[in-house]
Amino acid sequence: MKTFTRHLIIALSLAMPLAGSPALAADAHEHGHAETTALTLDHGRKWATDDPLRLAMGNLRGVVSEALPAAHAGTFTDAQYDGLGARTDRELAYIVENCKLPPEADAALHVILGEVVASAEVVGGKQAGQSRAGGVVGLAQALNRYGEYFDHPGWEDIGIPH
Repeated sequence: MKTFTRHLIIALSLAMPLAGSPALAADAHEHGHAETTALTLDHGRKWATDDPLRLAMGNLRGVVSEALPAAHAGTFTDAQYDGLGARTDRELAYIVENCKLPPEADAALHVILGEVVASAEVVGGKQAGQSRAGGVVGLAQALNRYGEYFDHPGWEDIGIPH
């Protein structure tokens, strides 16, 4: 993904709580714990999705669920981490270019995408001192949150080893 696109997603994700959106609340003192940002549903329902979003998120779910066991076992290679980071970047770029959600759903999605971007940076080795395997776990957690808040028929959470 182009650096501009990645920075745009990060900037939008960080700006959303500052914009006063009632659906979002951030705790700046959380560091990589499961619930760093509270999201709400769309009046008790999951947010709408579109075909490009479902395609890209489904692709990400597939590659992350395949990578997670090897990352957890310590057998995922640096080349595999690099490949997963690059694939995540491509899927994020596709979402940014093709996904067209209503504004409130888009705002909620940006929170999830911010989590995906942050984890992809770790997976790609761009965050010194952070476990690349932990980045894969972060991707799985973000994708599971997506499934919790977005209407994606057939979505299944990724089992995360503890």
